[in-house]
Amino acid sequence: MTQRPGNQLFDAYFTAHDMREVFCDQGRVQAMLDFEAALARAEARVGLIPSSAVAPIAAACEAGLYDFAALGEAIATAGNSAIPLVKALGKQIASSDAEAERYVHLGATSQDVMDSGLVLQLRQALALIEDQLAQLADSLAAQAQRFATTPLAGRTWLQHATPVTLGMKIAGWLGAVTRSRQRLQELKPRLLVLQFGGASGTLAALGAQALPIAEALAEELQLTLPEQPWHTQRDRIVEFGAVLGLIAGSLGKFGRDISLLMQTEAAEVFEPAAPGKGGSSTMPHKRNPVGAAVLIGAATRVPGLVSTLFSAMPQEHERSLGLWHAEWETLPEICCLVSGSLQQARLLADGLEVDAARMARNLELTQGLVLAEAVSIVLAQRVGRDTAHHLLEQCCKRAVAEQRHLRAVLADEPQVTAELSGAELDDLLNPAHYLGQAQVWVERAVAEHNALTV
Repeated sequence: MTQRPGNQLFDAYFTAHDMREVFCDQGRVQAMLDFEAALARAEARVGLIPSSAVAPIAAACEAGLYDFAALGEAIATAGNSAIPLVKALGKQIASSDAEAERYVHLGATSQDVMDSGLVLQLRQALALIEDQLAQLADSLAAQAQRFATTPLAGRTWLQHATPVTLGMKIAGWLGAVTRSRQRLQELKPRLLVLQFGGASGTLAALGAQALPIAEALAEELQLTLPEQPWHTQRDRIVEFGAVLGLIAGSLGKFGRDISLLMQTEAAEVFEPAAPGKGGSSTMPHKRNPVGAAVLIGAATRVPGLVSTLFSAMPQEHERSLGLWHAEWETLPEICCLVSGSLQQARLLADGLEVDAARMARNLELTQGLVLAEAVSIVLAQRVGRDTAHHLLEQCCKRAVAEQRHLRAVLADEPQVTAELSGAELDDLLNPAHYLGQAQVWVERAVAEHNALTV
């Protein structure tokens, strides 16, 4: 059986289907054809071309009419996708209206077609990503509130530190998502702009009608007309790529935390279970964090792609050789990887499985040592900071050496019992009583999310 070439084996795992559709051959070609149809309408509005030419041109601007394989072969010689597409478009128009063919692509250059087509694709991609982020944020906000007071061991340098709450940890993931949503809102006016400059950016071929046509074209495509063409000023798309890199990194942090919490030694939080999910080819007992792997994988791959965009920024003069070409597959691949990561992150957030009892048991693994700071802080107010710190340090060492609970060691220490009662020690060594502002952080993160959603 002959298979269609592509990345079908891995696409369902690493990429959201809707995003791959945006950047498939059909999507790329249609976006460029949408530019050509809009250009004809704009030039007819201004009176540069007869209105009778618009319908034949628009009718030919349907991607399904074109042979993508033939276009691909022609690109290898032409050097970009617009040149052979415009030729094919002209032939398609001429087959029904030779007069209309004279007015296709008038005043534009190939980079105008490709860059404006890319912006149209990025508008779709941006809408998909914003929707995915909003859904993920809703889910994280709900989970943060659900587990706002559920204690678990805080971990610093991969070691048990002081108690935190699961809700606080989730609120951290939520805050990063909220900031990324804010960044996307802020960059949108800079990104969604028309590219229209003609051969060298002056639109000289259109004479005095150039600016009116540019304004009409921007209006037809529902894009903003920038202060000037940006053929070799690539900061707009690089900014978008960089923000996507931040999203990938934040999701990678989410995935890394989940994978560590799923470790056998922790076993506190799990990805949602599903038939056949996370199994091993040889070990029946395995439950692998396969969703987290996508988040971590994207966070690993995307920075290199973003660096390609940055590396391609110093483009020469008015039109670039090679550096522009380096962008063509890079930004779409970033969008696809981030969409796949978001898809998996949503599944994780929606179906988190939490073992609160295991969290409580893990908090006791050090036999009270994670609460040593709590005792030290209170004791310092009675005997001084240095004395209290040294005293607790010695008690902790004794607890480890004797394999005893810190509470028992402290009860045997006269300098401690002289200042703290048994009830006070019990209270200080209760993880639920040493959570600081954890619940406040959850409330604030959720409030930020709600303000953005409204």
